Amino acid sequence: MTATSDPFERLRRLTRARVALGRAGDGLPTEALLAFQMAHAKARDAVHGHVDFDAVAEALSPLESLRVKSGAADRAIYLRRPDLGRRLSAGTDSLPAGPVDLAIVVADGLSSVAVEQHAATVVTRLARLLPDLSLGPIVLAEQARVAIGDDIGARMRAGMVLVLIGERPGLSSADSLGAYLTFAPEVGMRDSARNCVSNIHDHGLLPAAAADKLAWLIREALRLKLTGVGLKEAAPGALLADAAGGPMLDHD
Repeated sequence: MTATSDPFERLRRLTRARVALGRAGDGLPTEALLAFQMAHAKARDAVHGHVDFDAVAEALSPLESLRVKSGAADRAIYLRRPDLGRRLSAGTDSLPAGPVDLAIVVADGLSSVAVEQHAATVVTRLARLLPDLSLGPIVLAEQARVAIGDDIGARMRAGMVLVLIGERPGLSSADSLGAYLTFAPEVGMRDSARNCVSNIHDHGLLPAAAADKLAWLIREALRLKLTGVGLKEAAPGALLADAAGGPMLDHD
């Protein structure tokens, strides 16, 4: 069967999912098998990799940043003990006392490459979109889970916390960044109190477009004084376009 007569060819152009890969005897064709093995290797590397936070801090400049660690002493413990990644390590005293309107946390999570490639773009654009909000230093958190933002936000007396974190990689994307927004953070909050913007990468929601959507959500959260199930993610459709040359938010 030629490519022109393959009924699945049009579908393949619309998705990165593995559709109708074919077969060679009882197995996959060599090209499809090698592509699968490469995707699996990239996913493993993303999970076990270490974020170059020095490079992230440089990319964030001139925004101020500082480093913290979770209670997980190393990557192996982090992967086995999710609970330790949700709290700051004992003795952490480098966080400013605040108060701030918005605390931004960049956490390694489960994809080092996602953080290195996309976090600085989202943060720097978001800072430009929210010039009237006090942010404090950007907190770079190592061996961290989403809920570490509650601990950080509470210590900084933040009105809201935004956690940008590497998402668990799949076999179609190993560099996906997630963003979690929580109003009035405190330790022990439920996930239902958060809003999530996920799938931020070059083949999903573009980082600049994600910043636009997050800025809209932050404005709405401040207006309603809540996040989570009570805050509907009904951002204007224009914000989902390619924001590289798209419109900035108009808050007039």
